[in-house]
Amino acid sequence: MASVETAAEHERILREIESTDTNCIGPTLRSVYDGQEHGLFMEKLDARIRNHDREIEKMCNHHFQGFVDSITELLKVRGEAQKLKSQVIETNVRLQEDGKVLIGSMEELKQCRVQQRNIATTIDKLTHCLPVLEMYSRLQEQMRAKRYYPALRTLEQLEHTCLPRAGQYRFCSIMAENIPKLRTLIQDTAMTQLRDFLESIRKHSDKIGETAIKQAQLQRSLDSSVTLQPRALIGRRGRKEAAVVTESSGEGGSPLSEQDSGILDVEDEEEEDVPGAQDLVDFSPVYRCLHIYTVLGLRDVFENYYRKQRRKQARLVLQPHSNMHETLEGYRRYFNQIVGFFVVEDHILHTTQGLVNRAYVEELWELALSKIVAALRTHSSYCDDPDLVLDLKNLIVLFADTLQGYGFPVSQLFDMLLEMREQYGEILLKRWNITFRQILDQDNFSPIPVSTEQEYRQYTSQFPFQDPDLEKLSFPKKLPFSEFVPKAYCQLKEFIYACLKYSEDLHLSSTEIDDMIRKSTNLLLTRTLSNCLQYAIKKKNVGLAELVQVIINTTHLEQSCHFLEEFITNITNVPPETANATKLYGTATFKDARHAAEAEIYTSLNAKIDQFLQLADYDWMSAAQSSGGLTTSDYLLDLITFLRSTFSVFTNLPGMPVEHATLPGKVAQTACMSACKHISTSLMQLLLDPEVRQISIGALHQLNVDLKECESFARAGPVAGFQGDTLLLAFSDLRQLLDLFTQWDWSTYLADYGKSTCKYLRVNPHTALALLEKLFKPMKETSRKNVVLAQFKKADRDRQKLIDAVIKQLRNLIAQHHA
Repeated sequence: MASVETAAEHERILREIESTDTNCIGPTLRSVYDGQEHGLFMEKLDARIRNHDREIEKMCNHHFQGFVDSITELLKVRGEAQKLKSQVIETNVRLQEDGKVLIGSMEELKQCRVQQRNIATTIDKLTHCLPVLEMYSRLQEQMRAKRYYPALRTLEQLEHTCLPRAGQYRFCSIMAENIPKLRTLIQDTAMTQLRDFLESIRKHSDKIGETAIKQAQLQRSLDSSVTLQPRALIGRRGRKEAAVVTESSGEGGSPLSEQDSGILDVEDEEEEDVPGAQDLVDFSPVYRCLHIYTVLGLRDVFENYYRKQRRKQARLVLQPHSNMHETLEGYRRYFNQIVGFFVVEDHILHTTQGLVNRAYVEELWELALSKIVAALRTHSSYCDDPDLVLDLKNLIVLFADTLQGYGFPVSQLFDMLLEMREQYGEILLKRWNITFRQILDQDNFSPIPVSTEQEYRQYTSQFPFQDPDLEKLSFPKKLPFSEFVPKAYCQLKEFIYACLKYSEDLHLSSTEIDDMIRKSTNLLLTRTLSNCLQYAIKKKNVGLAELVQVIINTTHLEQSCHFLEEFITNITNVPPETANATKLYGTATFKDARHAAEAEIYTSLNAKIDQFLQLADYDWMSAAQSSGGLTTSDYLLDLITFLRSTFSVFTNLPGMPVEHATLPGKVAQTACMSACKHISTSLMQLLLDPEVRQISIGALHQLNVDLKECESFARAGPVAGFQGDTLLLAFSDLRQLLDLFTQWDWSTYLADYGKSTCKYLRVNPHTALALLEKLFKPMKETSRKNVVLAQFKKADRDRQKLIDAVIKQLRNLIAQHHA
C-alpha cells in the first residue's frame, strides 16, 4: 500500500518538474530529499529521461529528410542570389552616376525653398514686432519727457494689443516683465508729483487766499448795480476751465500741460490786473494723477488719499497761532490761508468729476466754520484796542464776502460779528472812560474866555450853545461852561461814529443800526460818563468852585441831549418817533451827576465848616461879663468871611434848566441853608458835648455873641432868593435855647410848653435839662465844700431852690412826654 502511494507521489513530482518553471523547482526537489525514497525517485527520473530521449530521437528521424531537402534547395538559390546582387550593384552604380546632377539641382531647390520660407516668416514676424519696438521706443521717450499719462496709455496699448501679436520672443518677455515695473513707476511718480503739489499749495495757500481776497475787494469796489455771475470772484476762471476741458478731452494726450506742480510765476503781470486765484496755481499734477489712477483702476484709492491729505491740511490751516490776536497781520494770514484752501477745493470741485463732491466740501466748510468761530471768539476776547477790533471786523466781513462769492454759507460769521459788537462796545467804553477822565483831569473847571468872534464860533460849532444875551455882549466875554463841555460833546459824537463804523457791511437794517447806536450811547452816558463825572466830583481836593462848574457843565450837557438825538437820526435816517425806538438816557445821567455834585457841595461845605469849628476854643468856665465887653470869636469871623466869598461864587449857579440865565440857583440857596443849619447844629453839639461837663453863664454869653454874628450873616442875605428871615430859621433852635438861659425865662417856658404860641417852642426838655445840669454842677460842688449851709448867701439859696424846682418840672415834662 505504501509503495503505491510513493509511486503516485513520485509521478506527481515528475509532472511538476516537467510543467514548472525551473526557477520554482526548488521546493519540489526539497520534498524529494525530505522523503525516504530518494533512490527510488532517482530511478524513476532516469527512466523518464530515457523515455524523453527516445521520443526526441524518433522525432528527429521523422523530419531529417525534409531538412536535407531544404538545405539542398538553399544551396541552389545562393548562386542565383549572387548573380542578382551583382546586377543590382551594377544598376545602382549607373543610377548614382546618372542622378548626381539631379540631386545637386534638388539640393539647390531645397535651399531656395527654405530661404523663401524663412524670409516670409521673418517678414511676418517683423510686421508684428516692429510696432512693438516702435511703441516701446515711444514709451521710453514719454517716460524721459515725464509725460506719464500718455506713457500709461501707450503701455496699455503695448500690453493688450501689440505684445500678444508679436509672439513669444525674448525681448517681448523682457518687455512684458518691465510693464508692471513701469506702471508702478508711473503710479509712484504721479503720487510724488501730487504730494509735491499738496505741499506747494499748503505753503502758498496764504498767497492764494490773499489774491482771492484782493479780487473780492476789487469786486466790491465796482458798481453794485451791475449784476454779476455768482462765480465772478474767480477771475479768469472760465478761460482756465475751458482749457481744462479741451485738453482733457484729447485722446492719448495729457489732461493738462506737463508743468511742475506749484505756484505759477505771475510777477510779470501788470499791477492793475489783479490775477484770479486759480491763475496762480498749476493744477496739472492733480489732473494727471487722477487720470493715471483712473486708468490703473485705482480711482477710489486716489480719491481717498487726496481727501485724507486735504483734511489733514485743513486741520493745520484752521489751527491759529497763539499770538494771532496781537496784530491784524496775524488775523490776515489766518484768513488768507483758509481762503486759499477753499479756493483750491472749489476749483477742484468744478474742474474734476467726482474727485471731491459738494457734500465733501460742505463737510469741510462746516468743520472749518466751527473752528474759525471758536478761534475768533477766543482770540478776539484778548483784544483791548477798538481800532484793532474794527479792523478785524472789516477783515472778517471781507473774508466772509470772499467765501460767499464761492458759494459757501457765511451766516455764522455775521452772527459772530454781532456777538463781537458787544465786546467792541465794551472796549469803546473803556477807551472813552480814559478819554473822559483825561478831559476832566485837564479841565480847569472855569468858564471859557473868548476874545474874538472866531473863537466864539469855533466853540459854538463844537457844542450846540445858543444864548442871545451872551451874543449881545462885546468881546472879550466868557462862555458859562468849561472846556470839558465841548470836548465831551465831541467825544460823544466820535463814539457814535465809532459805533456806526462797526455796523457797516453787516447787512443790518437802518432800524437795527439805530437801535445798536442808541443802546451803546446809553451805556456810554449812564455808565462811563456817569462814573467819570462821579470820579471828578468825589476826587480829593476838589474845590467848591470846581463843583459849581460841574453843575453848570452838566446842565448844558443835559440841554444838548436832544441835539445828540438829532445827530443819531441824521446818520441812521431813522426818525426818533419810530415805534420801539430806544431813547437816550442822557438827561437822567446829567441830572444824577448834577445831584451828586450838589450833594458833594453840601458835604464839602459842611466839612470846611467843621474845619473852622475845630478851631473853636471856648472857655466854658469863664466868668460872666457885660455883653458890651464880649467880642465875636476869631474862628467864627473867619468862617463867616469864608462863607461870604463862597456864596458869591454860588451866584453863578443855574436854577431850573430853563431859568438858568435869569434866576440864582436853587442849589446856592440849599447850600446856604445847609451851611447855616450845620453851624447851628455844630454849636448846639458843642454845648451838649459829654466831654464838656461844666458850663458857666459867661460861656453862654460868649456863645450868644457868636450866634448874633451868625444871625447877622443870615440876615444880610448871602444868597438871593430867600423870602424874609427864612435863613434865620436855621439858627432858631440855638437862639431860643440861649435866650431861655441868658434871660432865665423858665416861668414862660414851663407855662407855655406844648402850646403852638410858645416863645421857646424849639427848646427840647431833654436839651434844656442837660444844659441846666451842666450849669448847676458848679453850685452843687460848692455846696459840698461848704459844710454849714448857713454860710450860703440868701440869694444863692433862693437860686438853688429855683434850679431844683426847674429841674424837677423838666423831668416831669420828660416823663409825661414818654408816657
